[in-house]
Amino acid sequence: MNEHILVIIKPDGMLKGHAGHVLSRFEETDLALIGGRVVKVTRELAETHYEHLKERPFFDELIRFLMGELHNQDLVLALVFSGIDAVKKGRAIAGATNPEQAEPHSIRGSLGRVTTKGVFENVIHVSSDAEEGEREIKLWFTPHEVAREIFSVKIVDGRKVWA
Repeated sequence: MNEHILVIIKPDGMLKGHAGHVLSRFEETDLALIGGRVVKVTRELAETHYEHLKERPFFDELIRFLMGELHNQDLVLALVFSGIDAVKKGRAIAGATNPEQAEPHSIRGSLGRVTTKGVFENVIHVSSDAEEGEREIKLWFTPHEVAREIFSVKIVDGRKVWA
């Protein structure tokens, strides 16, 4: 089934110059890159992105991490990939959230680490399922920033917006 996922190269990955490696790993699959942008993550964007974790004790640290406050690097690279079984393929490339539990050949297993303070520097985010992928893509991108029409759009005041 054709699916669409959001991949974010997080501040730790950007700081360490892993963007090219991450792109190469995804290009080795048959997933198509159909959107990309460099983003300075606001608190509102980070909180909305991780709203499902709002009640977790690490929520504030996670928000500060995505905003770049823990690395003095406030830019991320947000990417949209599309293809058959994109979620399964993307999650396999990424590896487990905890870098110490990730397969050694995965991005998180080979490039991630857990700091002495217990912070997961896991380099990337990948949508957890197709529904979450749609929610995240619509949060991070406008329809004109994605090269293919992957979700329904409508015209509001003469411009395309997500339906």
